[in-house]
Amino acid sequence: MVLSLRRIFSGLLMVQALILAAQVSAHDEDKGARGLRDVTVLIVRHAEKPDQGPLLNAKGEQRAVAYANYFDPLTLNGLSLTPQRLIATSDSTDSSRPRLTLTPLAQRLKLPIEQPYADNQVDKLVKSLSKDNQAQTVLIAWHHGHIDKLIAAFGGDGAAITGQKKWPEDVYDWLIVLRFDKNRRLIHPLREQARSHRSDHQIIVLAVLFPLDTQYFGRLFVQNQACRLELFRT
Repeated sequence: MVLSLRRIFSGLLMVQALILAAQVSAHDEDKGARGLRDVTVLIVRHAEKPDQGPLLNAKGEQRAVAYANYFDPLTLNGLSLTPQRLIATSDSTDSSRPRLTLTPLAQRLKLPIEQPYADNQVDKLVKSLSKDNQAQTVLIAWHHGHIDKLIAAFGGDGAAITGQKKWPEDVYDWLIVLRFDKNRRLIHPLREQARSHRSDHQIIVLAVLFPLDTQYFGRLFVQNQACRLELFRT
């Protein structure tokens, strides 16, 4: 009888130890997997392109160099953000421009440019970041025809952010800022003091700001020394 009780007690202790170990393991795994928790995702279109060919034109090369200064570090709303991951659309025979746009910044930050996905694989990119990302700030360079889809994959509304039904063909200087909270939900602060960068190639920062209350959303546009805040109903 005493022996049986000892065996039962030993078994209970073993089960308790296994449960505790599983809880510790789960805690460590959750702690290590940031995903999109407290993450800022920055999205740009590649720099200017020539009439033909997969490369950048002279102006695009200058913009790529300017980005190295602009993003190291990027200052938004008093926060200093330096990308810890650089992601570009995979190269194709038609274009290697997203990679080339990030190359000077990658050299400056000593970071690799990751190119795991093609233009139309935005869902796979976002799923990967949601699961495996460890960086607090991620910079993505993409082709403009797919940026709205990329924003949508993150849970945002590209048309609401840019104020355009689609990304204009001649626009290269917009920066999309997507912020995620500790619960990995896409959020937008009540007030964003976005600043343009004075250089040969200016950047317009577009940030969706909401909720101002339960009915209104807002957009802040900054260009040169002027800024414009638009309000609209949900």
